Amino acid sequence: MMHAVRRHGPYVLILPGFMLLAGLFVLPVGQLLATSFGDPAGSFVHYERILTQPVYLRVILRTLTLSAATAALCLILGYPLAYQLNRSKGVARGLILLCILIPFWTNLLVRSYGWIVLLNPQGVINGALREAGLVESGLPLVYNTTGVLIGMTQIMLPYMVLPLAAVMSRIDPRVMDAARSLGASPRAAFLKVYVPLTLTGALGGVLLVFMISLGFFVVPAMLGGQRDILLAQLIEFNVNQTLSWPFAGALSAVLLVSTLVLYAFGDRFLGLRRLWGAE
Repeated sequence: MMHAVRRHGPYVLILPGFMLLAGLFVLPVGQLLATSFGDPAGSFVHYERILTQPVYLRVILRTLTLSAATAALCLILGYPLAYQLNRSKGVARGLILLCILIPFWTNLLVRSYGWIVLLNPQGVINGALREAGLVESGLPLVYNTTGVLIGMTQIMLPYMVLPLAAVMSRIDPRVMDAARSLGASPRAAFLKVYVPLTLTGALGGVLLVFMISLGFFVVPAMLGGQRDILLAQLIEFNVNQTLSWPFAGALSAVLLVSTLVLYAFGDRFLGLRRLWGAE
């Protein structure tokens, strides 16, 4: 009896969470995907529509491009931040970590409205640029691709910094000293020794940011313009405006399959589960 309890105990503990996840996520998503194949005109008519009409291909391409740009900006900004976090001690480390985690404690809508205040033509940033004499009129920083990219980068930056910091924390600091003792300059030791050792974390962070960015809705809807519609917005439009649930299901299937393929690739070749301590 006790052996059976010990053997099946973990499964019993995760059963309530699994049932909740299945009821609130798996079943609705499965029903939506099944709806995408239920059109009387044909099972794959909506998928053919997505893959043959340029307007939908442009939305998919725009979503991929913005997600890739967000991942690239997060890597550029996040690498030095993660490096400094790993090198800092005591209060300085705590302050850097606090700044990284603050976005997780702030509502997404609040952050988006905050960027509207900062980026609009009469906002703080444009006002400072005018005061400095750098511009005469306000720069178009919001309600366009620039605003979407700024908002997405700020929100996704922690997802880049934390995997990088986890990998950097496992690097023996004596490796750099060994490279210096063999005649390498500080720059050469960093580029040829330290950076390759952190490549797994960098690629994992890029892939993680890219996957999450594919499904962004609130930020593009609030900071973007009419020409900056992404895939998640197109799904919402077909669900709430045109009531075309089968087509929305097909779009959701494209987004879901893309995310699962990327995750499988990252788990197979980049070890995403190791970055988050799953192994």
